[in-house]
Amino acid sequence: MLRQMVDQNSFSANRAGVNALGRFTAAQFAPLGFAAEYVPSANPALGDHLVLSRPGRGTATVGMISHLDTVYPPEEEQRQQFVWRPVGDRIYGPGTLDIKGGTVLMHLVLAGLRQVAPAVFDETTWVLLLNSSEEVLSPDFGLLCCARLAGARAALVFECGARVGEELTVVTARKGRAVFRCQVEGRGAHAGGDHDRGANAIVQLAETVRHLAAVTDYTRARTVNVGTITGGTVVNRVPHRASAELEMRAFSAEDYEAGKAAILALNGPGTVRAASDGYPCRVRVELLAETPPWPRNAATERLFRLWQDTAARLGLRLAREERGGLSDANLIWQAVPTLDGLGPLGDNTHCSEQSADGTKEQEYVEVSSFVPKATLNAMALLELLRD
Repeated sequence: MLRQMVDQNSFSANRAGVNALGRFTAAQFAPLGFAAEYVPSANPALGDHLVLSRPGRGTATVGMISHLDTVYPPEEEQRQQFVWRPVGDRIYGPGTLDIKGGTVLMHLVLAGLRQVAPAVFDETTWVLLLNSSEEVLSPDFGLLCCARLAGARAALVFECGARVGEELTVVTARKGRAVFRCQVEGRGAHAGGDHDRGANAIVQLAETVRHLAAVTDYTRARTVNVGTITGGTVVNRVPHRASAELEMRAFSAEDYEAGKAAILALNGPGTVRAASDGYPCRVRVELLAETPPWPRNAATERLFRLWQDTAARLGLRLAREERGGLSDANLIWQAVPTLDGLGPLGDNTHCSEQSADGTKEQEYVEVSSFVPKATLNAMALLELLRD
């Protein structure tokens, strides 16, 4: 199953490929009794979200979350010779870990429960939601999850797991992210004859970027990354425009909102002015998009303790992990008790490069991690559903 998924390119912008993977995934879960529904994305250029459901006889509902898309365009996979490649306990390939391996682990968990606990499996309503565009952020998918999982016992996100020493981890919190554009309008002038009449937008932007970067506060786990800068036209002209795009991330709602406020406070007249008459550059900062944090919370904590206790009974050690990257958990934790990082182990997500000296390695999944993680998730689900 995993090999066929990996062989199907499902780059976020490859709508046909994402939809093909959705149909294949639905076919794999059909023998377990799941019916498929394809929900169009709010962005018509993207593939359809996939909802797989199996109604139960009882009142309990459990949601499982994965996604269909990857970050690798077809031409990149071909250029990097990034294909299904088993090496010992590792399988390299696009999406082996993020997140096609997670979808396969969902199938293992459900197939195992049907075999060893058929009464619990049949009593439970299972709703599986696979995002067509998680890698490019898809707020409409979060709304879909919240609507379909209202009243559910849990929303379990099958992003990749991790190992720290002898401990496995699950994810119990994630940073939020706010994306901004900073634009500076100056005044153009001839760089030779009228330099003093110009208000240099690039110089102003450079000064503003220093203030933006200063919003980073490692003691609060808040970071700002200025990712792109553009400006000017030719070297014999004082530049009248410049812009930058940046993101800010933080775990707590308080630190997140304080960071946003500090960035937006930079709006207004700048300090760079024309020497001739004092004409000022003007700074405009706008919020383009945001995904709020998933902070520590009581509902997630209860799920973590249940998974941790189950791991101990299985002879495993389980710890919490709080990640800086986003997932669909950011979109649903307020509506449904949520736990993340339940997928298999591996490394190098979002990396297609490899080098002879081993300093660059492609994404891979560890084959030996599937059965232990599936067992842990299935046993913890049995405890949750018997409660």
